[in-house]
Amino acid sequence: MTSISWRALETHVGLDDLPAFHRAFLTWRGVEGAEGMPLRRVQQRVEAELNRLVQAGQATRDGEDWQLQPGALDGFDAAAPHLG
Repeated sequence: MTSISWRALETHVGLDDLPAFHRAFLTWRGVEGAEGMPLRRVQQRVEAELNRLVQAGQATRDGEDWQLQPGALDGFDAAAPHLG
């Protein structure tokens, strides 16, 4: 199984659904209050959580993208329909 590009995943989700997807990701990662966060703060926290995945060895940074290892999003139900 190959790595998953976070940016490609976001593109597949689509612009209209992206804010809800990002909030669901933060909630899945255990970030409190994601539902009420301003969009700018949501984006900052998403990047912070992706960087935590890098630190945990579940992803690598690739310029403005993150390559997620297979299984890194296991249990994140909102991503499942977009993972092929």
